[in-house]
Amino acid sequence: MKLQIVIWILVFAGVSCSSYSQLPKNPEDVQPLQVGERIPDVKVRNIDGNLIDMATLLKQKPTILVFYRGGWCPYCNHHLAELADFETQILGQGYQIVAVSPDSPENLNKTLDKNEIQYTLLSDSRGELIKAMGIAYQATFLYESIRSKGATGEKLDLLPVPSLFVADQKGIIRYEYVNPDYKDRMSGEELMKVLSALVK
Repeated sequence: MKLQIVIWILVFAGVSCSSYSQLPKNPEDVQPLQVGERIPDVKVRNIDGNLIDMATLLKQKPTILVFYRGGWCPYCNHHLAELADFETQILGQGYQIVAVSPDSPENLNKTLDKNEIQYTLLSDSRGELIKAMGIAYQATFLYESIRSKGATGEKLDLLPVPSLFVADQKGIIRYEYVNPDYKDRMSGEELMKVLSALVK
């Protein structure tokens, strides 16, 4: 019996290591979904911890889908706050804003309060949507330490490359901005120009 338990532990560890090793080691090496492809229908959690279907959410309105590293990241907080400043204009164009991070549902509330956000924040603490979008990479030990203090997500061995996708109600990507440099984000002004161009 003990031998069987040891074997199962080794098998599980092997699968976990294999899954982890498949992630790019560097943010520059991610392979995000492309314009024309569909956002995967992966379940994530809202601030109350309830499961949400991405496909169901996207059907409500065309969507600005933002992926950020976590509430512990000052560059992410600045970007989220800037999006909040432009939310009225974005809503006026017929879009909704949805921001996803590996943070736990509990920590999403802190980010909402800190940045005075009214739009939707979602938790992908297992990294399933982030991986399906092709923007996940291996987090270094430094980031694991920071995330363990700033969030209580379940998946501490990956981070998303900060990204912004514009999707229609069928979940088809119409525009994307994916930049491995976490300090460089799409500004609100640039986003409004993109949305205006997509309408034409």
